Amino acid sequence: IPLLQNDDTLFFTNMRARMDDQSSREGNFGFGLRHMLESGWNLGGIAYFDRRETEWGNYFNQVTLGVEALSTDWDFRANAYLPQGRRSHEVDALNEATITGTSVMFTAGEERSMSGFDAEVGWRVPVYEPEGPKQFRLFAGGYRFTGDNVDDITGPRLRGELAFDEVPWLWEGSRFSFGTEWQHDDPRGSQGFVTARLRIPLQIFGGTSSRSLTPMERRMTDPVIRDIDVVSQAGAFGATEVATETADGEALTVLDSASTTTVADLNTALTNAGSTTVILSGTFSTNAAVQVAAGQTLVGGGTMTVKSPSGKTATLLVPGATIAAQDTATSSTVVMADNSTLRNMTVTNYRNGAGNAYAVNLQNKTGVTIENSTITSYGNSGTGFGIDAYNSTNAVIRGNTVTASSSAANAIGMRAQDATNITIADNSISLPTAGAVKYVLQGNNGTSFNATSTGNTASSGTCNFFTPPTGSVGFGSINCP
Repeated sequence: IPLLQNDDTLFFTNMRARMDDQSSREGNFGFGLRHMLESGWNLGGIAYFDRRETEWGNYFNQVTLGVEALSTDWDFRANAYLPQGRRSHEVDALNEATITGTSVMFTAGEERSMSGFDAEVGWRVPVYEPEGPKQFRLFAGGYRFTGDNVDDITGPRLRGELAFDEVPWLWEGSRFSFGTEWQHDDPRGSQGFVTARLRIPLQIFGGTSSRSLTPMERRMTDPVIRDIDVVSQAGAFGATEVATETADGEALTVLDSASTTTVADLNTALTNAGSTTVILSGTFSTNAAVQVAAGQTLVGGGTMTVKSPSGKTATLLVPGATIAAQDTATSSTVVMADNSTLRNMTVTNYRNGAGNAYAVNLQNKTGVTIENSTITSYGNSGTGFGIDAYNSTNAVIRGNTVTASSSAANAIGMRAQDATNITIADNSISLPTAGAVKYVLQGNNGTSFNATSTGNTASSGTCNFFTPPTGSVGFGSINCP
């Protein structure tokens, strides 16, 4: 919008607004000054105040300053983008937690505005006469935006534009332009744009021009070229803390196989941790049973929500852990305790010697939960038990993948003999043993199933109940009482 002008100088204001489908919106409010020199160059400068609401609901302000030099054949432009006021906002949805050694490192999520600049050089491709109504220009430039603790946004930008200064059925000063643009930087990758712009001046309401504009006079009304956004980055690059508890306030311990190298060390650490949540990281090879403490939750994978000392929460991806017994003397790989939980763990017992092999043992225990774990047991001369819940009370066995096999004896996926109010749901049981007795589930009249015991599957085998149980357990592929 022209504010003041004479034959060679134009002072104008320029107001812009934009919105997108990511709940982001922005307004640019600026002034510009352009002056024609007798040498054939137009010199100009711009100053804007920009305000943006991002898709995260944060507001950022900046000042944009720019200079330009335009001739018939060449364009030179440069802009600086200067954040004002608050430059960062917390974004809890971007909080991040990772395991580093034996610690859970919490990093706060933030969005930060970035300062920067861009510049470009343009050239009129001489396919049309300089005075003609059609002009084709190519532009090459680059940009760089920086901020504290965020990746730089730096890269090249190329664009081209074909402009028509005579638009049919419209008056002097109208322009239609068609353009393409490409840019690339590491944080955002390659981006391509196609643009179309139709300009219809309002001079019809104030009278018509007595003559057509010269090429350099037309350049006085070229659009301002600048970055369309207040540039920001969002991610986990805020303050770093050590998370020491879960979201519900339970203490958190991390044990990794690199520093806990023997089963004796592991059992000592589990005993010391007590009734807390313990994350295992790595592969733990054992020659004796791993003893879970009473009230303890042992986690070997999946996701969980942790809390920082400042009270923020984040989702932690647990990379996965394996407890593996490969010794002739190891009867049970993991022995549970009252009110303990085993979650998202891989447990194996490969017993070559005499005697039964138990992967997870909760005999005579109360309130044990085994869920979302991969459990494998092999007995060379004895029975291979995946999960043994003999004489347990209120056990929950849910969402596990269980494999049991034996070379010379029975293969039993789960034993629930004399188990009271046991829940067995959504498990998958595989019994690959050839030539031996294969029992998916074993129980008796002392077994009572919770009503939610359903959704299980088995690839082979049968249910073996010495006497009818109380309640029932549902399998999709075999019949159980």
